[in-house]
Amino acid sequence: MREVAIIGIGHTKFGIASKTLIELFSEAALQATDDANIDPKQIEALFQGAALPGFEEGQVMPAAFSAADLNLGPIPATRCEGACASASVAIRDAAMWVGAGAYDLVLAGGVEKASTMGVSFATRTFAMACHASTEGPAGLTFPGVFAMAARVYARKYGIPLEKLREQMAYVSVKNHRHGALNPLAHFYKKYGALKIEEVLNSRLVADPLTLMDCCPFSDGASALVLCAAEVARKYTDDPVYILGTGQGSGTPLSKMEDLTKPVSRIRSARAAFKQADLSPEDIDMVEIHDCFTIAELIALESIGFFTWGEAAEATATGQTDLGGKIPVNMSGGLIGKGHPIGATGASQIYWLVKQMRGEAPNGNQINPVPEYGMTDTLGGDFGTLCHIILGRSKR
Repeated sequence: MREVAIIGIGHTKFGIASKTLIELFSEAALQATDDANIDPKQIEALFQGAALPGFEEGQVMPAAFSAADLNLGPIPATRCEGACASASVAIRDAAMWVGAGAYDLVLAGGVEKASTMGVSFATRTFAMACHASTEGPAGLTFPGVFAMAARVYARKYGIPLEKLREQMAYVSVKNHRHGALNPLAHFYKKYGALKIEEVLNSRLVADPLTLMDCCPFSDGASALVLCAAEVARKYTDDPVYILGTGQGSGTPLSKMEDLTKPVSRIRSARAAFKQADLSPEDIDMVEIHDCFTIAELIALESIGFFTWGEAAEATATGQTDLGGKIPVNMSGGLIGKGHPIGATGASQIYWLVKQMRGEAPNGNQINPVPEYGMTDTLGGDFGTLCHIILGRSKR
């Protein structure tokens, strides 16, 4: 397999958009090709994550029409669906095709236009990523899944529920603080001074999760240009390399042994570390799938940044802040930056590349410039997990 580099990145504003999902993706894609100093007609294939476009705009082939809108010609254009991990699956697949030698230059990313559905319908369609025959009839939605996970975590590790709620609230405070500094974030310039008490006292969604424990529904797109590493410096002086990827699949919740130790995430993360020949101790920053505050804590332990049961206390004591043991979600994460589900994985990569170039928003840049970064993207209730490890130099 050849090594693969990222040479161009693009990202729309996250929030509530007036553009269609095709227009959103084209905006991000053109930014990415401009950033890569290439003509879009050089793109040989398109890999696009999109989870629910049929419900949002009645459009179930957005990849093909994105290629047409970008005037890429009749190239292969593939839509990848892995619920909230759709873009990460698209990027991983794109990297494998380039690595295998089938293409030299491809476009990968994701898009979502969730706001068109409204909160009630969006909640219903998102829940379709649960197990339809056993979880659907129970009326289970994702806030309910992660509320159960929070209660299991508290009981399993002997943490009083009220104490855990305060520790989870710190995740929201931290990620909103970062998102308030990110001009492309859903909550830019908002909630930067959020207090623990405000998270705890916000509207209850699914006990013990409140509204501020949850990420928002967002619109947006993000795109990347990938190429064979051997020619990356033909286009840019500052490529970032894909060193390792992993993907794992889960089971219905009724067959999961432990909500706090999802095997799909553990297996995916280990695969990425193995391919990159790295360990959690080597990673300088991570973008975690914080769809809910408890989700960030579970992910940190499953990947191996903290031992089981320690992430809650570690987060509350600042170990995931800038300057801490492992800076987490410097972009704002899903909670502060927003969550257009089909675009999230590409957005996570975008912000890692920004950090590795020393171009992150003022106040969010890690110094010294990070050498290695990692993304963690979750689809459904642990049904699809994907991890991608980046580095500033080749393996």
